[in-house]
Amino acid sequence: MSPLINHFTNMKNLITPLLALLGFASCNNVGFGNASIDTFTTNSGKNVIFHALVHSSIRIEFDGKEIQIDPVSKLGDKTINYAAMPKADYIFVTHEHFDHCNPEAIAQLSDDNTQIITNQRCAEILGYGTTMANGDKIQLSDNISVEAVPAYNTTEGHQQFHPKGRDNGFILTLDNLRIYIAGDTEDIPEMAEISNIDIAFLPCNQPYTMTVEQLTNAAQIIKPKVLFPYHYSQTDVSTIPALLKDDGIEVRIRHYE
Repeated sequence: MSPLINHFTNMKNLITPLLALLGFASCNNVGFGNASIDTFTTNSGKNVIFHALVHSSIRIEFDGKEIQIDPVSKLGDKTINYAAMPKADYIFVTHEHFDHCNPEAIAQLSDDNTQIITNQRCAEILGYGTTMANGDKIQLSDNISVEAVPAYNTTEGHQQFHPKGRDNGFILTLDNLRIYIAGDTEDIPEMAEISNIDIAFLPCNQPYTMTVEQLTNAAQIIKPKVLFPYHYSQTDVSTIPALLKDDGIEVRIRHYE
């Protein structure tokens, strides 16, 4: 599938008036001068809109639905006021660490109709949620489905951060647009089974996830059409576009520090 891609860059002048609506208010918050919005169009003409919030937190708008990935209210000096955002229809939480599973943000985004989808450990922490183990699949609506895939560390001395079998990555299919959200993982063998990915979010910060070289290898295995490095903290990801320039993968660097 070849989705039509509308590339939104340099959005500061357009987005500044929307600060209050989306919950970024002060200089200590994630500013819209640094935020990015990317819109993809599915084969049936529906828009899928990605908001780069922070680190591994992603807001997705699709067909009147609000989807939140690993929402976190505060990381370092960056804060996000999720209470000012629309309530979420679906919240996906990959694993239990504080920069992914944040009960405050989840509560702010939730109402009686919100469905939380996560692993067993996070459901225990939150006290609720639909649990998925690696390999599980759920059809959430006529045009939204999700598959949980493995996410874990393989480097010796790092396996304790994300042990095999505990955490999830997610493959979201929105109206045939396939989105791989890797969660915290290294370039694991199971990635060879992931195919037909339109958009991939791959993490890059050792010792917890991947090095730049591992991320490049993962991208070459998965072969997404568009790649967003995320969860990269202070890692320099600026070299990734050049490393993948001959692989037919468009790399977009957004503020996912």
